[in-house]
Amino acid sequence: MRVLIAVALLCALGLPGLRSQCPDPGSLKDPEGTKLCARVFIDSHKNSSLSCLGEHMNVYPQDDYPMLSRSWNDRISSLVVSRFCTLTVWSRTKKEGNRRKFRGGVQPHLKDVRMGLLRNWNDQISAFYCAC
Repeated sequence: MRVLIAVALLCALGLPGLRSQCPDPGSLKDPEGTKLCARVFIDSHKNSSLSCLGEHMNVYPQDDYPMLSRSWNDRISSLVVSRFCTLTVWSRTKKEGNRRKFRGGVQPHLKDVRMGLLRNWNDQISAFYCAC
């Protein structure tokens, strides 16, 4: 009986945070309530529901990053794009190399998004532009 109560308490108190999901593209906002164009994440998790828990960067409409900082360059593993917005990404700085457009929605694993025949977009984004 004690074990059952302990499991129930863990489920009620501890597991909701572990089951966190990527934010809803229709209501993506920063802590002040400003609408975001996208949110990008470092180090996605193999479990999709845990992919959006790590370090993230808020991307606002019209944000243009032809060169990402060292801490973000080639480290983005998952992303969420707001409804009616488009995040255009490039595989090289200065908007060169391969290009891909992500429209409103959730992409918890960029490793599942092909970039050519043998590569994928996981840890490959070096520049981006977001428009709504």
